[in-house]
Amino acid sequence: MPPTRGRPIALKLLVLLLVPLLSLVGLWAFAAGLTGGDGVRLLAINDLATNLATPSEQVNIALQNERLASVEFLAGGKGAGKLGKQRGATDQAVATFRSLVKNVHDMSPEMTAQLNALNGKLDQLVEVRRDVDSRSAAPLDVIDGYSQVVDASFRLYDAMVLVPDMALYQQAKAVTMLGEAKDVLSRERALIAVVLARGKVEPSEREAFTGMVATRRLLYSRALSHLDGGLRGPYEKLTAAPVYKEFLKVEDAIRGQAATNGLPAAAATWPVDGENLWRAVERNQAAAVTGIVQRVTPTAVGMLVKIGVAGGVGLIAVVASIMLSLRFRRRLVRELAGLRDAAAELAEVRLPGLVKRLRTDTSDPTPAEVTAMDVRTYSSEVEDIVQAFNRVRSTAVAAALDQARLRHGVSQVFVNLARRNQSLLHRQLLQLDSMERATEEPEMLADLFKLDHLTTRMRRHAESLIILSDHTPGRGWRNPVPIVNVLRAAVAEVEEYERVEVLQPPPVALLGSAVTDVAHLMAELIENATLFSPPKTRVDVRSTMTLHGLMVEVEDRGLGLPRVELDELNDRLTKVPEFDLAQSDRLGLFVVGRLAARHGIKVALAPSPYGGLTAMAALPSSLLADQPVLSGR
Repeated sequence: MPPTRGRPIALKLLVLLLVPLLSLVGLWAFAAGLTGGDGVRLLAINDLATNLATPSEQVNIALQNERLASVEFLAGGKGAGKLGKQRGATDQAVATFRSLVKNVHDMSPEMTAQLNALNGKLDQLVEVRRDVDSRSAAPLDVIDGYSQVVDASFRLYDAMVLVPDMALYQQAKAVTMLGEAKDVLSRERALIAVVLARGKVEPSEREAFTGMVATRRLLYSRALSHLDGGLRGPYEKLTAAPVYKEFLKVEDAIRGQAATNGLPAAAATWPVDGENLWRAVERNQAAAVTGIVQRVTPTAVGMLVKIGVAGGVGLIAVVASIMLSLRFRRRLVRELAGLRDAAAELAEVRLPGLVKRLRTDTSDPTPAEVTAMDVRTYSSEVEDIVQAFNRVRSTAVAAALDQARLRHGVSQVFVNLARRNQSLLHRQLLQLDSMERATEEPEMLADLFKLDHLTTRMRRHAESLIILSDHTPGRGWRNPVPIVNVLRAAVAEVEEYERVEVLQPPPVALLGSAVTDVAHLMAELIENATLFSPPKTRVDVRSTMTLHGLMVEVEDRGLGLPRVELDELNDRLTKVPEFDLAQSDRLGLFVVGRLAARHGIKVALAPSPYGGLTAMAALPSSLLADQPVLSGR
């Protein structure tokens, strides 16, 4: 049986369980997505290294070489061919970089901003070259112009190395710092070329060179302090190598005595010392970058494995929680649904069936009628409810049995009293009939007729009690009776019979077995018409043959009834009415309903054209005789 109102408890339990389950699933998805995203980002670094880091590094190397060639051309006026060739290599590196960077997708907003800044600096390279070609720019300005482009690429590297693994992040950051130190070394080489071409060190150049040396050494020392043994080893060897120490002497010489005493004799070897150190640093830097990239994949795989294990265990826990919750919900819903169905069967089938049976049979209930509710339960509370329903059922059965026996006893009292009255009234009618035959005085005869009519009405009321008790009156006919006699007999049982006019009915007869009941039914309808219409108005009784039998209409000229009350009365007449002692003022309707149901007669009330009501009684053809004959008892 579906629920009649409100939301089902299955939905409420689902909503109740849905909140913690969704929270659990959300937490698991958030944790898995957060850590899984870190692993995916690590794997994506290989793609960044191939399409972004490596091409931009080649651009930096080309710019560093072009910077040195540009400064040499600016300071000495030589090397124009070398500069042009280097510019072509730089342009090729830039074109390759811009072509490969299009393959990179899903970059972070910070990386996108730094990439746009780098492309802007690369576009300014044309102005730097124009200043070199016109030889109108100072060497330091040219060095700074190229340095701005390279610095933009290192800011892009900073955005790239934001990896989730802290140890790997520190190593990548240190390698980036070594790359910046390498670029500062390239700037120093360019400035050394300027100093050698002039044969002296200008104060501004000495100040710029001093800053470069301090920056390079700081970046170098900080980077080495963060590198682990595998990546720091080559740099430690380089620090102890003669080539590094020789270049330190060059840096000290330019910062110190070269500014006041001129260039020493050993200055001729400075370019060679710078070239040797440059090659060693470039070799170590390439090895360090390769080592970092090779560490990314194992770290990412290890992280994803941990995520997979932890996420799998978490997923199993989530699924288990969902399954257990749904199983608990399904079991509880099944218990409550079973309880609901059992209670509905008890309330709508078993108890109504028992009450219906007790109306005619007041014997003790059968075992099937008093069987306890059988509901499979797993919860003590539901079991308690089942037991409570069983106690209610026992009480209801006992009350119904007591009520049925009481009603049967009352009915028997009615029948006994009514039959006694009926017997006395019948004897009284016989006595009145004898007295009417014996007297010839008009006044006495009129009084006897009134007494006879009053006795006839009393007999009808006694028969009403018998009918309400589901019994049949004692009097009856063996042979069919003309319908006109039946209607006249009905009118004779009405108090105000003078107001009733029976219009000529069709020449049909009524079966003797139905004469008493039909006459009683019509008497009740006619009496209602006289009671609920003005005293001096007429009540018409018309009869018409139909395809299905005989239609008898009783029409009054009263005030009528409201539509709602009329519909209620018609609904009551279409069903077998259960007599209600509280509505004894409408005793006639109960009698009409019982008699109509007994013989299959359809009775309905409708508004009359005269403003009152028309009571229509459709007698089926099964109650009519083929040919009318004389009545006989």
